This record gives sequence, structure tokens and C-alpha cells, in this order.
Amino acid sequence: MTLELVVSQGRIADRTPGAIPGAAATAKVLQACTGLVPKIIGVPSPPKFDDWSSSLPEATDTLAALQAELSNVLERGNTPLIVANTCAASLATLPVVARKHPQTTVVWIDAHGDFNTPQTTDSGYLGGMVLAAACGYWESGFGGGIDPAKVVIAGARDIDQAEERLLRQAGVRLLSPGQTTAESVLSAIGDGPVWIHVDWDVLKPGYVPAAYAVATGLLPETLRGIFEKIPAQQIAGIELAEFEALLDDTRDATALKFMVDAVLPLLTASRLRVP
Repeated sequence: MTLELVVSQGRIADRTPGAIPGAAATAKVLQACTGLVPKIIGVPSPPKFDDWSSSLPEATDTLAALQAELSNVLERGNTPLIVANTCAASLATLPVVARKHPQTTVVWIDAHGDFNTPQTTDSGYLGGMVLAAACGYWESGFGGGIDPAKVVIAGARDIDQAEERLLRQAGVRLLSPGQTTAESVLSAIGDGPVWIHVDWDVLKPGYVPAAYAVATGLLPETLRGIFEKIPAQQIAGIELAEFEALLDDTRDATALKFMVDAVLPLLTASRLRVP
């Protein structure tokens, strides 16, 4: 497999100022350690606190371009490494995965369930509705097709009550931080393809800044240990999201080191070839 690096830089429901520069900084570090030249999608714009019904139409061009680029990467037979500003970028990516690799298990590594719908959301935040849209529980305009029985949310610990009921009804598998181990993840994915999504708020606060940090969580070395065990040939794609850059060079460099160390097993040339 050959990796291709795709980076989202257009606003996709961003409510905070650090996610777009955070994605850019992540891409720069990944380029340095892999030699991959990033494909940039979208144009940065300021954050604002709006409802999904406003932020989704505003993000249409960025999401459509991201969806088209991912389709191209998969058509070339390559493995996407996507760096996104927000989880809402997955409104574009997951439906493509469902079409191209319908047997894929989605390992959604996140403190949150992201399974709200327009009817259940309290915050109105588009990023909290991504998986529900991808699984067909509401229409985003970018498709669905993901089988909820093939979704594993790992590191989950901040889930709304109505959202949890919907997750249980849908058959999504939930792993708390304590249940999130290499063994449990490998058991969930079996021997089929896997799409790996990492929202950095899955980590215990103090390692990687995230806009929606939640107490407790995984350690970077736990994440790395999981990735070391996933067979390279099963990886359909990798998605990294929600690093909230602080625009403090020292602190951001420290956070980026934790991030790269955690995902390095997915990137080494012995597992996935880079051009």
C-alpha cells in the first residue's frame, strides 16, 4: 500500500481557532517524517459558534472536495492518511469508505459518541452528529452506508443520554478507556479492512490539546500499542482530527511529538510504503 496525505483546511463547523492551524501543523510534521507531500483541501476561515443547520451548508464546498479527493486516492489503490481540523470532515470520508470498502470496520477512537441527530443534539455541533449521518440515521447530503454493527467507538466516556440509547439500538460497540486495549480492538476488527479515526480528545488531558477535552482517557503509549498490533494489510485508511493548536511553539511541538509517536506504527515504511 502507498500512503497519500490529505489535509482539510476549510472550516467544517469549527467553533475554536486552533483546529485549522492544528491540522496544518500536523501535516507539516507528517510530511517531515514520511516525505509525503500533502494535498490541501479548502481555504481557512474564522471559527464561529453556529448550529449544524448553518455550518453544514457553509462547509459544502470543503466536504465535497474532500470526498472527491478521497475517492481519487482509493481509486488509485492507495491508502489515505487524512488530517482533519474537525471530526465533521468524516461526513465526507465515511460514505466513500462505505462505497469502496463495504466490509470495513470503523474504529472511531474518540471520547465522544458523535451519534447525535438533528432531533437529539443539545449542542447543535455538527461534529457530534458524524457517525449517525454515516450510518444513515439522518441525511447530511454526503451519503451514508456505514453498517453501525461494524463501528467500534474506543475510549468513549462522554455520551449524551439520548445518544447512548441510539448507539445501543444501532448495535455500535462501545469501549470505555479501560476496555480499549490491543486485544479488544483486534477482536472487534477481525481479519477484515479497518478505517482508523483518531480524535485527539480520546487522550487523557495534558498530552494533546483538544477543544472538547474530557477527564481521564487513553495514554499515548496505549494508542501506540494498539496500532502496533493492527496488521498493515488490513488498514483501509487513517484519519486524525481535532488537534487544537495553542499557537505556542514549545507546547505545540510537545503535543505533536506525542501524536507522531502514537501513530508512528501506522506510518513506518516496513508496514505501509510511502512514495
